[in-house]
Amino acid sequence: MLKDLVLANRSYRGFDESYTFSKEDMEEFIEIARLCPSAANLQPLKYYICYEQDRVEQILNCTKWAAALPELCLPREGHHPTAFIVICQDCSISSNLNSSQKDVGIAAQSILLRAAEDGLGGLMIGNFDSDALKTVLGLSDQFEIQLVIALGKPDETIKIVDVKNDGSTKYYRDKDDVHYVPKRLLKNIIINN
Repeated sequence: MLKDLVLANRSYRGFDESYTFSKEDMEEFIEIARLCPSAANLQPLKYYICYEQDRVEQILNCTKWAAALPELCLPREGHHPTAFIVICQDCSISSNLNSSQKDVGIAAQSILLRAAEDGLGGLMIGNFDSDALKTVLGLSDQFEIQLVIALGKPDETIKIVDVKNDGSTKYYRDKDDVHYVPKRLLKNIIINN
């Protein structure tokens, strides 16, 4: 079952805007993150949840998507996410931003796997205007934004393919807007084989 969830958990960049989240839905994602391991058990991560349409659009405007596809403007109009989780580090707990990077990854992956359980999906976004986003969210200097997660009901096709002979791992789309994600072969990532 875990492999099925991992396969369902793709980096989605197109969503069904008719699907909405409730406060309880969002709190369930944070409950999963709350239970994750944390380095030295410091638990410095805090979460800003957003599921109101106007606020979602404000957050979206502070992000940049699919840098490997500069010719596209993603997400496309009418296919925006319907929720966001902004993962922040509370610097009053720990000011070492590098020490929490593993915590951020574990929490984000756990949130997205939980979403995949319900047939939902998302995108981890590291490309955002931190100052603009802090202003939109009204965050004090106590918080440093570490990662933004877009959430929604996926409305696109993503296919995993093997890396081609040229070795490129760059994702791409075809004329039908199917998104392809090249993955290295198992034999090429085990060092002692």
